[in-house]
Amino acid sequence: MALRSMASATISFGLVSIPVRLYSATQPSAGLSFNLLHKKCGSRVKQQYVCPTEGEKVERDDLVKGYEFAKDQYVTFTPEELKALEEASSQAIEIAEFVPLAQIDPVYFDKPYYLGPDRGGAKAYRLLAEAMRRSGKAALARYAARGKQYLVLLRPSNGRLVLQQLLHTDEVRPFSEVEVEEADLKEPEVQLALKLVEQTASDAFHPEAYPDEVRARTLALIEQKVQGKEIQLTPPEAPRAQVIDLMEALKASVAAADQGARAGASAAPPARPAPRDDEAEEAERRPLRATTPLGWARRNSRREALRSKQIVNPSTTYAEQ
Repeated sequence: MALRSMASATISFGLVSIPVRLYSATQPSAGLSFNLLHKKCGSRVKQQYVCPTEGEKVERDDLVKGYEFAKDQYVTFTPEELKALEEASSQAIEIAEFVPLAQIDPVYFDKPYYLGPDRGGAKAYRLLAEAMRRSGKAALARYAARGKQYLVLLRPSNGRLVLQQLLHTDEVRPFSEVEVEEADLKEPEVQLALKLVEQTASDAFHPEAYPDEVRARTLALIEQKVQGKEIQLTPPEAPRAQVIDLMEALKASVAAADQGARAGASAAPPARPAPRDDEAEEAERRPLRATTPLGWARRNSRREALRSKQIVNPSTTYAEQ
């Protein structure tokens, strides 16, 4: 089913303008959510605002917005003042610069959107996507919409464009705040770790191989509840013992991966030998002696027959004098 666009915009860089439409790339509705109910009667409860000072319910018309600049101290804003602070929604995606895609840390990635060409913009859209693909670069841009200004990244994907909303630098904590102790890495340990990585490596990313098992299990339990069936709760798994010796853990992991690979190979059907002609089989069975001119001729002819069929048999020896 075709996606429904949520907004229209214009990509602009230099004198080029590309009309596009935005599509949500994710499905938050695919998640599961539970509602709060009154335990006594099963009715869904409503949320209300209560003033802790006067202890009374506050209607929505009596609410104002304020910013806490100190403990329990606020400055308030009127709706008109807040409206004046909003960014004008120009719906323009203004490219500021092109940067190497590999240099952008994914920790800055926020919500992704698909971009599709709007009427009359297909050729320019394809041209921009191809140029970024060949150059290995992505576009940093500013996007003003819904009263806010967003830092976004345009990147190519399978001949199309993805708009990746980015976090601002003050929204990302520095990694240096995480304490990491120094460790002396030994080369045998590094080689074992590399071997383990190679044994479990894949050439491509296949997200369909990793379904949401918790969601599927929860939906199954919900269906049982709907049908009036009793849910059988499984006990939690016992915690695994912590491995202290890193070298032994790496060796055990590599051995387990080797055993899995051998099991997969033994399960495969044996390969059938390639057909061979009678002359090659006869040449392989009979030893060749080159003590006579006839023997030399026979050896050479059989050599040519073997060479033409590309047959190699290490058990066959040639006596040369």
